Amino acid sequence: MPNLPTEKQKLFQKCIEFHGHLCPGLAFGFQAAMAGMDFISEARALDEEIVAIVETDACGTDAIQVITGCTFGKGNFIFKDYGKTAFTFISRNSGKGVRIAKKYDPEPLLGARHQELTQLIRENKADKTDHEEFWDLHRAKAMQILEQAPEQLFTITGITVAMPPKAKIEPSHPCDGCKEPTMASKLTQADGGLFCQGCMAGMKLQ
Repeated sequence: MPNLPTEKQKLFQKCIEFHGHLCPGLAFGFQAAMAGMDFISEARALDEEIVAIVETDACGTDAIQVITGCTFGKGNFIFKDYGKTAFTFISRNSGKGVRIAKKYDPEPLLGARHQELTQLIRENKADKTDHEEFWDLHRAKAMQILEQAPEQLFTITGITVAMPPKAKIEPSHPCDGCKEPTMASKLTQADGGLFCQGCMAGMKLQ
């Protein structure tokens, strides 16, 4: 475990348990989440007190959920598929917001051997020794990230944004195609009926 204060070590351990393993992406997410929570001066959300907007679906987003308490189920964890290691945190209590984006580094995140092992694993060509070496390098890179100050890793910008609406709670209506109950606002009118997005996609493919 990196040289972190005891409380932060405990929080990071929770992130590892939630994610399933220690990796560089999780370390980036943890660093961003801690910096974001510090900026907006909030404790972990019990309900919708905080909104987190993530611009990637990579490993770091798991740390965002653990640290902030923002989840898909509560409607305060919003995914935008931009392919960026960037996260926005907003406090509904104070209106304070911050966007934290990974700085550009011309050097690859992973060294040559690390990249080689990654490729071997993806191609199912790695043996036990390769796997062990890969995870040693993965953990070492994660520790390196955790030992840096957030300002070294990210551009941290205070922002003012329109507050996203709270999660919708509305009755369901059966889809006229599959007959499954669907949130009414997610149904689309077509061919004289109301259809869910799955049925609409099927209709377009035919």
